[in-house]
Amino acid sequence: MRIRTAAVATTAAAGALAALTVVPAQAAEYTSALKVRGIQYDAPGSDSNRCSGGNTHLEYLTVTNYSSSKTVNLKGYVVKDAAGNRFAFTASHYLQPGDHVKLRGGNGSDSDKYNVVYRDNCNFMWNNDRDTVHLYKPTGARADVHAYTAGGSDPDRNGYVSFHQ
Repeated sequence: MRIRTAAVATTAAAGALAALTVVPAQAAEYTSALKVRGIQYDAPGSDSNRCSGGNTHLEYLTVTNYSSSKTVNLKGYVVKDAAGNRFAFTASHYLQPGDHVKLRGGNGSDSDKYNVVYRDNCNFMWNNDRDTVHLYKPTGARADVHAYTAGGSDPDRNGYVSFHQ
């Protein structure tokens, strides 16, 4: 009887482990007020990463504060792509409950009034075919993650994918 119980427990544990390993990263839900709402991964027009006259500013990631009561300071949060390209929010930028910020490529003036932060980098960050968006808290803990593909996640192929509504 003892052997059978151990075998059943081992089988159940192995099944639970297998179930955990097949869950895709983008399906995980994190206990963070800040989440990636969507991404314009393919900037409209022909890609041009020239700092003057290019269109990297049309590529953006929207981060939203989904808390109903907590204001969150973006300072220290980090955004990464699958290749390890990263952007760290180094200045204080407060998001009230329900508020959002667009992290845009290219150069520009960060603005609380217009809810925009620029990466101050004219290179595109997000791949046009597929990528993974990682959002990390200042502690290094994961706040949100989503993978996308141009065909699978973006059926109308407009270059924009929405994650949280």
